Amino acid sequence: MNRQEIEDKITELKSDYVRLSADLEKLVYVKGKTEFNEKELARLENEIAALRKQLK
Repeated sequence: MNRQEIEDKITELKSDYVRLSADLEKLVYVKGKTEFNEKELARLENEIAALRKQLK
């Protein structure tokens, strides 16, 4: 992956993260199951961190 592709992927992952975070807030409010969202947010955080390391 070149630098631009990595930056684009990070932007895409951040967008997914924001969406999932909002979904998680809604689930917490209605006392729904939050396990999937929490795991997915952690996965996205790790993937973003790994991509940022590649940029350095």
